[in-house]
Amino acid sequence: MLVLIMLTSVLGLCQGQSAPQDFVNTHNTPRSQVGVSNIVWNTTLATYALNYANQRKGDCNLVHSNGPYGENLAKGSSASFTGIVAVNLWVAEKPYYDYYSNSCVNGQQCLHYTQVVWTDSTQVGCARVQCTNGWYYVVCSYNPPGNYVGEYPY
Repeated sequence: MLVLIMLTSVLGLCQGQSAPQDFVNTHNTPRSQVGVSNIVWNTTLATYALNYANQRKGDCNLVHSNGPYGENLAKGSSASFTGIVAVNLWVAEKPYYDYYSNSCVNGQQCLHYTQVVWTDSTQVGCARVQCTNGWYYVVCSYNPPGNYVGEYPY
């Protein structure tokens, strides 16, 4: 019985870390660090992200991607791969973004980070789904989208 209670607590915590406010808060922390205004939740974008994630459930081989229309995509292998974990993975690319050259450095990925902090992006909607292989897939969509070539994120 104790194991069941502990498992229920852990699963509830993991699901709780993928709520809209969790996504928003995790985006707004790095945005405030670079002087960008807060982003807000958009249910239309969340529906789009959910539909996109559901389309990808059968093909959960994508590690991390920056989608063509202002999406950030990530996957994780356990139930502990929450929305907060996904956004923090994207934010962890910050050291690879050089503001002065406006580029990713050392051959590393940084476009997820720049989308998170893109000043013109004012709305976000995200979804987390379980893939058919048991992994978890997180998608965040942004409006307006960012990462335009030659433009600075902030």
